[in-house]
Amino acid sequence: MIRFGPGGIPLSCKGRTLRDGLEDVHTLGLTAIEVQFVRVNLNKRYVTEDEIGLTPRDIEGELAVQVLRKQKGKRPQEGIMNPGLKLKQGDVLCLLASGIVKDYKELAELKEISKELDIYFSIHTPYYMDLIGGGEITKKSTESIKWCGMLGNEIGAKVIVTHLGLYGRYSRKKALERLILNVRQIRDWYKKQKISANLGIETSGKQEVFGDLDEVLSVCKRVSGVTPVLNFAHMHARGNGSLKKKEDFQNIFDDTLKTVKNDLYTHFSGVEYEKGNEKRYTPIKKGDLKFEPLAECILDNNINITIISGSPLLEHDAMYMKVILERVLTRREAKAMRAAAKKGGKKKGGKKK
Repeated sequence: MIRFGPGGIPLSCKGRTLRDGLEDVHTLGLTAIEVQFVRVNLNKRYVTEDEIGLTPRDIEGELAVQVLRKQKGKRPQEGIMNPGLKLKQGDVLCLLASGIVKDYKELAELKEISKELDIYFSIHTPYYMDLIGGGEITKKSTESIKWCGMLGNEIGAKVIVTHLGLYGRYSRKKALERLILNVRQIRDWYKKQKISANLGIETSGKQEVFGDLDEVLSVCKRVSGVTPVLNFAHMHARGNGSLKKKEDFQNIFDDTLKTVKNDLYTHFSGVEYEKGNEKRYTPIKKGDLKFEPLAECILDNNINITIISGSPLLEHDAMYMKVILERVLTRREAKAMRAAAKKGGKKKGGKKK
């Protein structure tokens, strides 16, 4: 199956909640949406007396992604990510102020709606992540990926998309080794929490950021349960305009399909770039990265693929890509019919006596 959808709530959506966005995606004839938890803040408060014995899922109007609980002795508070945890006196709730959903009840309702409408859910973690450098930033990045996985599980997401960070002072080889340890730890936590979504590693569009295709595939090969997220705009920019022909996309598919079997998750948009570095996304029609060669490649390979529009036009370009793919398919079918008719005509004519 080939799915198209926006990276966020459609711009044309009158409401700005995820429920509104989900309904609009379906109305537009699209079948995927990537939830953007890219700019979020956490507020903290103590559990009230009325909430003791409840779980974060039971709290209405708030979305607790972590509970801070005192430990014995002088050890620091333990951060617990478990929406089924029974709350105790003295617990501190870490509340997500995203404005996208209000509580766990709404997440459960959205999961049911997405199933009914056959819409593929995914989540994108905060943009700035660092699983290489270590220290407090890496700790916070790890926490963000974990609670996105937890929320993704509640909503029925299939992929949790994330970047991995700058190379910084490390060589590419050393950065990869450090990443493997941190990604494996997150993967193990996902398994322990029975999170069904795969952790998706997105290719990057800048030379200083970890994530060319070979690096992303290396992580996926060495850590099971991790999947590549092919951002074609990023790869095009990093290659300084390298994706022009169908064969260019086929090379990416050939490499990726050795690791992922017939189910790809991707991003597409136009892009401005300079010296192998992405500057900004653009509408598809304004960039030199064309969708038609990719559409040809998708049909050639007969694969399941989800294509998320990261374009400033979001749902408009998601629908534009869908139209292009349908045009390519129609041309192919018409060509096949002409060839069949021509072949049939020759057989009917037969040989002269």
